[in-house]
Amino acid sequence: MNDDTKTTYFGLTNFRNQERRFGIKKNDRRKHMYIIGKTGMGKTTLLENLAMQDIQNGEGLAFIDPHGETAYKLLDFVPRERMNDVVYFDPADTAFPVGLNVMENVDPERRHFVASGLMSVFKKIFGPDVWSARMEYILGNTVLALLEYPQSTLLSINPMLAVKEFRKKVVENITDPVIKAFWTQEFAKYTERFAAEATPAIQNKVGQFTSNALIRNIIGQRHSTFDMRRLMDERKILIVNLAKGRVGEDTARLLGTMVVTKLYLAAMSRVDVLEETRRSDFFLYVDEFQNFATEAFANILSEARKYRLDLILAHQYMAQLAEEVRDAVIGNVGTMVSFRVGAEDAEFLEKEFGPDLMATDMVNLGFAQIYLKLMIDGVASHPFSATTLPPITNQQQSYRADILEASRTNYGTPRAAVEEEIHKWSQEVEGEARTKEFADTSKQKSEGPKHDNLYDATCAVCGKITKVPFVPDPGRPVFCKEHIGLASQYPPRRAQHHREGVTKAPRYDISTRSRAPILSVGIRGDEQGEAAAKSAPPHALLLKDLARNTDSVSGARYDTRDHARKEKQDNLSALRAALKKSLESQKISSQQAAISSQQSSAIKADEGGANEEPKAEGRKPNADSGTLKPGEHVEL
Repeated sequence: MNDDTKTTYFGLTNFRNQERRFGIKKNDRRKHMYIIGKTGMGKTTLLENLAMQDIQNGEGLAFIDPHGETAYKLLDFVPRERMNDVVYFDPADTAFPVGLNVMENVDPERRHFVASGLMSVFKKIFGPDVWSARMEYILGNTVLALLEYPQSTLLSINPMLAVKEFRKKVVENITDPVIKAFWTQEFAKYTERFAAEATPAIQNKVGQFTSNALIRNIIGQRHSTFDMRRLMDERKILIVNLAKGRVGEDTARLLGTMVVTKLYLAAMSRVDVLEETRRSDFFLYVDEFQNFATEAFANILSEARKYRLDLILAHQYMAQLAEEVRDAVIGNVGTMVSFRVGAEDAEFLEKEFGPDLMATDMVNLGFAQIYLKLMIDGVASHPFSATTLPPITNQQQSYRADILEASRTNYGTPRAAVEEEIHKWSQEVEGEARTKEFADTSKQKSEGPKHDNLYDATCAVCGKITKVPFVPDPGRPVFCKEHIGLASQYPPRRAQHHREGVTKAPRYDISTRSRAPILSVGIRGDEQGEAAAKSAPPHALLLKDLARNTDSVSGARYDTRDHARKEKQDNLSALRAALKKSLESQKISSQQAAISSQQSSAIKADEGGANEEPKAEGRKPNADSGTLKPGEHVEL
């Protein structure tokens, strides 16, 4: 059974000018510990002293270091017998990346917690200018869907949005009706334009991580190389080196959040173990924890104590925390330690430390000086002042090199093997899309082009009804499959449409043409029937032949035989020449008749001018004179 009275020392008091070392019991550490103070005041040293004692005492712990220096120091304090207990997680070690898959084997009741944690970190990384409610909605449903798909990783997010076949496979595995309804009823109905506006921003930001080999080789491994639950139960040591100068701020933030999330999920899984008899304490140290303090952190603070996950949190000032997280911290931590803080934070903390302390007291603290409320046997003490212990010096031999080598061997994977696994997975995803595309193309080629509308048409050879994808044209012969080879022997022909019981006029009807050119030469159309046609002059018949040949030439546009078109064009040219000659002859005859008539009238006037009757005024010229005025025509 655990020794709940074991004390971890971290400070000195000078009550009545007597220095006394003090610390906190293990049982009281389960209520969590919160440390705040300006940079350079001694927060990190306090964390180091606590962690080093836990290592020496055989406790299980995880230390998330955003600077990198403390991670190396802690390795020097690991005793020889605990060398194989250390998991050293250094993302900058690209030769042997450690696998960390936050989406692996998540309990259905905790999936929303994982999604919420990832949403919070993505929201921080994206920034308020890019993040939107629509992005959160789509990305949240994407993560929740992938959590139900076997062996999913964060690399699966972009294919889920971009590769239709992969998305289809994932949706088939979804059991949550709400999540499934989003993909089958809502996302599937997104227009291309809407999807193009909603998803690229997500793909862009997620792609910034997945395109970086340093983080891709960590989050892209389908199975985590170490088991968080096993670390907690067996009191292992997890040291996470997230030096921002080596891995980048966004990468450090994402990986740190994933580690915290995995630890919380592992702690929640300890519900199957009796608290008093078998659950061992596991201490989680988080320096600069505002980088990893998502909105889901409030749940960790309120529930982790039950499962013996004890938190020691440190950061610089209150404004770094979201209001929800800040309230959760102040409301749940048992021991509160304040180094020198700013005026605003001092006013806020005065409510916690008052009435014994004033805001001015906390603003004027010196280096390594603290005010604190210490949890003693489950009860918070009155605020008092103290000084933190100086850094602990190592009195034993360092096994740092051996520890790093052992951690690489036990928990790292060679880079080539990791990249091969990721490449194979990527090929599988792309191969599904290519296979589907190839299958669709082959099927379309074998079945022929698809047409939504087919029309009935009669074969010009056998009279059989066949289906065609176009509206049948009377001037264009149609052939069934058996007689399609005879198409070249059947020129286009004029015919009437017979569709749906309605008879339409042929496309080229001379009665619908403008008769202005005919009227201009004094010739009427064929409204009077065949009798009028018989008495018509030669040029009228030539005009009718000209119109018919014009139809024939126009109708020959479907005839691909050049000799047929040339023959009809030659006939048309000959008719035009004959018409021109006829009109010229008529004009000459009319002029000669007019001259002859005028000469005859002059002779008669000379012979019998005295007996001639005067002409009536306004009398119209005789039509027999042979002279046609503009607008007049000959009655046929």
